[in-house]
Amino acid sequence: MTKHPIEVITSVERRRRWSREDKERLVAACFEPDAVISEVARAAGIHVSQLFRWRKELCRIEEPSMQVSSTLVPVIVSEAAPAAQPAALEAPAPSQPRRKRSDVTIELGRGRRVRVDSDIDTEALGRILDCVLGRR
Repeated sequence: MTKHPIEVITSVERRRRWSREDKERLVAACFEPDAVISEVARAAGIHVSQLFRWRKELCRIEEPSMQVSSTLVPVIVSEAAPAAQPAALEAPAPSQPRRKRSDVTIELGRGRRVRVDSDIDTEALGRILDCVLGRR
């Protein structure tokens, strides 16, 4: 039979209060190599879901808030503008179909993100992520 430490709470307070430093320390322990989150939570005496919630809160990347101002701009209504003179008749340049640009943003946590074009070479992206994550 093994002995396990037992914590006896004698106060009437039902909730423990955790400082931001304590939360950051426990969340940082989760990101250590070979860390098992359930073991980190068990050692701190909290439920695993609490640790996941703290991790989500502390690793959230704050997006800059777009403040929309409602400013009135004066408008002047005038007579119709004169018609534009037709340009010299030229054969229109063959237009290439425009490809809609789409970016992919990869959130890496700890305030890091990588933004790449959606048609990036997957091998090149793998090398980039290896460098950013310190695997190389």
